[in-house]
Amino acid sequence: MLINRRELLKTTSLGTMGLALTPCFNHLRANEPRVENRPAGNLPHRFVFVRKSNGNLTTQFGLPSFSAQQLKQHEEKNAFDVDLDGHELPDWLKGLDDHKQHMTILHGISMSVSGGGHYSYSGCMGAYKAGRDILGNIKRATVDFELARLFPSPFGHVEMSLAVPHGRDHRTGIVSGYSAPAPKQRNYCYADPMTAWQELFKSVTNTDEAESDSALLDYLHEQETRRLRGLHADERLKISDQVDSLQSIRDRNLKIAALGERIKAHLPVIDPVHAGGGENATLPQKQAAFTDIIVAALASGLTNVVTYTIDDLGTDITSLPENRQKTSIHQIGHGGQISGAAQMRNAIKTHHMKQVATLVNRLQAIPEADGTMFDNTTIVYMPETGAGHHSPDTEAPMIVMSGRNSRLDIAGRYIRLPFHGTKGHKTLSNWYTTLLNACGNPIAHYGDLDLTMQRNRLDQTGAIDRFLM
Repeated sequence: MLINRRELLKTTSLGTMGLALTPCFNHLRANEPRVENRPAGNLPHRFVFVRKSNGNLTTQFGLPSFSAQQLKQHEEKNAFDVDLDGHELPDWLKGLDDHKQHMTILHGISMSVSGGGHYSYSGCMGAYKAGRDILGNIKRATVDFELARLFPSPFGHVEMSLAVPHGRDHRTGIVSGYSAPAPKQRNYCYADPMTAWQELFKSVTNTDEAESDSALLDYLHEQETRRLRGLHADERLKISDQVDSLQSIRDRNLKIAALGERIKAHLPVIDPVHAGGGENATLPQKQAAFTDIIVAALASGLTNVVTYTIDDLGTDITSLPENRQKTSIHQIGHGGQISGAAQMRNAIKTHHMKQVATLVNRLQAIPEADGTMFDNTTIVYMPETGAGHHSPDTEAPMIVMSGRNSRLDIAGRYIRLPFHGTKGHKTLSNWYTTLLNACGNPIAHYGDLDLTMQRNRLDQTGAIDRFLM
């Protein structure tokens, strides 16, 4: 569903939808950080979650330079770890060869708590089974929103997506996303680079519209405040919530205005090919534009947490130069339907890694305190559903890029954890608990419990202690 921002704001003045279209704004009211024992320093830690479809084949995440013993351990899914220094990376990862000291190849985290199959929807970010994309299936705020609350910013959390639901050629504008600010609330996201550029940076790129929006918000706030007079009980609470939401947006816009010079300094240039939704832009062009926007949004202080769905099964990959058969991600997932499916999987990941490398290089070029912005950034490249097209969800290989001031002690290593259902295994819930604990949220356990671990009577709660500093 395409959301027109100005119509959305006007709708609140009618009171007919009770801000039903504003889950993307509701989190602003509750953006006070829940923090205990946050590491010292005033700088925020930033996160970029890059979600991909079709799983990550474990065979493509081994190291070509493994010894015979290490290869045996890898193939038999036994726990071990090695330093990446001195090891050769797979071809698709070589774009990050200069950054091995910041890299973690993480094996053994299971996603059974969120489930495999074609899609996980909100589940892979919230560590629960979402099933079909239904509001009632959203059990909790997703981990990216929880992290955004720990490191507040004007926009809080920003979501971008190149996902294309069944029956559509592409999506543009502001559309439904997969992250969630709270139970039964869906976030909204930017579906094309031009929309993201216009909305995130309009305080300096379109001052007339920004001022018009400000006047509209002032008017709506005044009207809704007047409606509070004489109302009681539930009706008063409903209108009060609308007034609070409008005030939150106004407060956010004031914070954005204060960042004007910083935004101008990092404002990205966007290619005209992205105008009108970018229907004629190639997939690499769209990916590169979104990467530029992510860097600028982080560097300008508009957000500290970005979630980016870089593709899903419906994303058109026919513009990838390696895709001579003009096949689809879905067909690649089934493997046997096309020749060279494994090579196309690697080609897709190679393009993804180009964007991850750009994020690292660009953030390393921006000074911050006595280092760079990348020092205070973690990038998580993760599959949406596990280790294959239809799962298995018993493991989900990831690439983590972490800066010098990371809250995690994992950089520069290939790490394989104990396999699913065995002693010491760690689930997606454990992984997210670790991220939250490391950043100051002392939650005992985030996410659902794994049924296999329960049946085997194995401990599965809490953070991965060995990863914490």
